[in-house]
Amino acid sequence: MSELSDTELTRAAQSGDVTALGVLLARHEAGMRGVAIALLGYTAEADAVQDAAVIARRRIGDVRDPAAVGAWLRMVVRNACRARLRSTRDIPVADGWDLTTSTLATPEQLLDDHALRDWVWQAVEQLSPPVRMVMMLRHFSLGVTSYEQIARALGIPVGTVRSRLNQGRAKLAEALRATAASAHDDAGALVAGSKLDALDTLAAAERGEFTRVLADRWAEDVVLTAGDVRGVGHDFLLRGMQGDLAAGVRQRPVHVVASRDVVVWEMDLLNPPDNPMHCPPGVAWLMTLDRGRVADLRLHHAPRTPAPSGAMAVVTAN
Repeated sequence: MSELSDTELTRAAQSGDVTALGVLLARHEAGMRGVAIALLGYTAEADAVQDAAVIARRRIGDVRDPAAVGAWLRMVVRNACRARLRSTRDIPVADGWDLTTSTLATPEQLLDDHALRDWVWQAVEQLSPPVRMVMMLRHFSLGVTSYEQIARALGIPVGTVRSRLNQGRAKLAEALRATAASAHDDAGALVAGSKLDALDTLAAAERGEFTRVLADRWAEDVVLTAGDVRGVGHDFLLRGMQGDLAAGVRQRPVHVVASRDVVVWEMDLLNPPDNPMHCPPGVAWLMTLDRGRVADLRLHHAPRTPAPSGAMAVVTAN
């Protein structure tokens, strides 16, 4: 494909051929870097070029003159550099780089727009599990999205959350180009399969068959962390599930995010009518898999909704 002209490659990319886009980016990378170095210097030029690469994936259809795609890519880099300069001026140092302040597409915004695109998810899979977990929570979960929520859920400092997001942003842009010509996992099927696993897990638990699910899909030495509580092994998980069911608490999956070995299940917690404050309104299962089995589970509960003024309620620990 490298022998094709810019016009041919651009038209192919506009038709959805990500390999053609990868060739274009490689062909014009030197010019793109030159623009970034002129505006930002050597310290930040790589990030700006990476930002521009994912913007190009999203906006390649805007190119009106395919023969001039090189000039268009340099313009995208120029705009990305200007956005970085604006964000540096406008954002307090303590807050880091906030996605909501930029009007241009970033790697994270590309993820938001194309969450189930196979190409994007193949790139996500290249991130390390700790970085991937933070990225998935920040950009795909429903209720664990702020830096503070992610930090509490994973038991890490907020600074570590920021650091992993920065790592993820940089590595993701590189991975998007690196995986453009590779075979892709079926991300949609991965998520659909994980949804079925969540439903089967809960249904089996209600039938008294949670032991079977644990034996089939969970490592024998799986580690569970829920707030200050930490335990190891199937028996610990079994007692926790049985305790919730005995109290009349049920769970309902509302959102699933799944990659090869990092999975997030977000659940509504349905309390019994006679004890509506028994559990918080929701819980996120943050799971890391090892060879297909859950090896680590962190349970992050949504904040409990205060009881109405004057109401009498007995609150017990979940």
